Amino acid sequence: MNGKNRSDIKAGLNVKIVKKEDQATGKLTVGIVKDLLTNSSSHPHGIKVRLSDGSIGRVQEIIG
Repeated sequence: MNGKNRSDIKAGLNVKIVKKEDQATGKLTVGIVKDLLTNSSSHPHGIKVRLSDGSIGRVQEIIG
């Protein structure tokens, strides 16, 4: 499942995000969603979230 729809993402989900500084390389960071930062129902580059470790980025993939 991709991370383009806000309705698919909830706090506590395990996801892969791309941070702003990693967009050029495409390096993904794995973590657990703490907060949803995008207010719109969808976003073409992925919903922006804050992970439990404080990392912020756009969801590229929902794990599990």
